[in-house]
Amino acid sequence: MLLRDASPAPEVFMVRRHEGVGSFRGAHVFPGGRVDEQDHADQAWADGVDRARRQLSLLPEPEAISFFVAAARELFEEAGVLLARDASGQYVSLAQPADHERFTTYRQDIHARRSSFVDIVEREHLRLALDALTLCAHWVTPPVEGRRFDTRFFVARLPPAQTPAHDDTETTESSWMTAADAMRAGDEREIQLPPPTWMMLREIEAFKSVGEIIAAASTRTVVRREPRLVQEDGMRSLVMPDNRTRFVWLDGYWRPERIER
Repeated sequence: MLLRDASPAPEVFMVRRHEGVGSFRGAHVFPGGRVDEQDHADQAWADGVDRARRQLSLLPEPEAISFFVAAARELFEEAGVLLARDASGQYVSLAQPADHERFTTYRQDIHARRSSFVDIVEREHLRLALDALTLCAHWVTPPVEGRRFDTRFFVARLPPAQTPAHDDTETTESSWMTAADAMRAGDEREIQLPPPTWMMLREIEAFKSVGEIIAAASTRTVVRREPRLVQEDGMRSLVMPDNRTRFVWLDGYWRPERIER
């Protein structure tokens, strides 16, 4: 969840998945993807390794760190935002045309598998800023799904001198939205929001700044959340772990509803 401060509320960067991709076709989501074998890190080229390890302390150390590296890599691939610092300790700037063009080429090389994310970080003599990522949620799809997802969500602030943009490969549109506007658009079927995405938007809706969101994520206990699929009267619904919200499958959309007590 890439965030920036705005008025009247902080905004989150969302991308629309390509209609031809394997999962969440056409849906508006946060940049992300799967952990690859190359997603590893060490003290030589990454800041925040110990912090990453502590946030996923229940996992073996290499696996814990790989989630953070994957989040940074996918953010670069899908949004063109690079969480990395140069030799001066500042976030890398992509504001100059030459820098923007060079890193755009790098992004294309990663998509085409001509180069790896780690190769680019090392080639540019950067340090990956894993400490810019804060774990905020863990969602798992129900066992009845044909293809299950076990996903960690992170929050990060947009670095200065960088402008996100969708990749025109896995994603076809992108925009900054407040959580309230994104949920409204989802409720009115202007966009399609997967249930976990809607739930995460609701969780940040009340905050007034990016700092508040990150501070709250830093102090929360992240637990595994798995919705429960229910079939009633020919209607399929997903009951959220809070037992206060469910999503009903209707006309090709998951429609959120409050569970009355």
